[in-house]
Amino acid sequence: MYQLIMEASLVVQLVMIILVLASVFSWLAIIVKARTLRGVDRAADDFEERFWSGADLSHLYEGLRRKTVLNPMEHVFSSGFKEFLRARQHGMPPAEPAQGAMRVAISRELDGMERYLQFLATVGSTSPYIGLFGTVWGIMHAFLGLSGVQQATLAMVAPGIAEALIATALGLFAAIPAVIAYNRFSGDVDRIAGRLENFSEEFAGLLNRQSHPRASEASVATTGE
Repeated sequence: MYQLIMEASLVVQLVMIILVLASVFSWLAIIVKARTLRGVDRAADDFEERFWSGADLSHLYEGLRRKTVLNPMEHVFSSGFKEFLRARQHGMPPAEPAQGAMRVAISRELDGMERYLQFLATVGSTSPYIGLFGTVWGIMHAFLGLSGVQQATLAMVAPGIAEALIATALGLFAAIPAVIAYNRFSGDVDRIAGRLENFSEEFAGLLNRQSHPRASEASVATTGE
């Protein structure tokens, strides 16, 4: 196979180089993205356990302010609680600004988690066509080499066709893992997005109850009756 690649035409060799590089970079993106999303899930589990354990929200917020890097759920909480405190200091209804801040935080976090997904989608959709272009070019080059031959045999054209088909194989080798990874990571990002949105809604409800304690107590009393 090495000899076939070295004897291929320049265009086919360039196609092979492009596909090999695309495969290498897509695998790097797959490894990085898998670790990142796995870390986001673990960090979200840890934070939710602390959040729902009855910890004081002010102490939890102060602890996060001392951290240099926040995971997505910590960022959503910190953004919402910061806006909650600011609105309450200015005598404004605090729950609505907190919800807006959390929506912005979620959007920013999702933008970060979707990084490299477009690259994987591009590799998965274009690599087979790039490989096919190399194959067509290689076969065309092989048959053009027979133009000055009186009697053509399969042995004369087989090496050229074989080296051209390597381009197709490389295209599929690059595309298949990229497509599988893109579908998997897209589903993971959607699941994490739903998790962050559910947390923000629950947290907003908690902040709303804290900002209207009397109304909440009256509601509880009415329910009890």
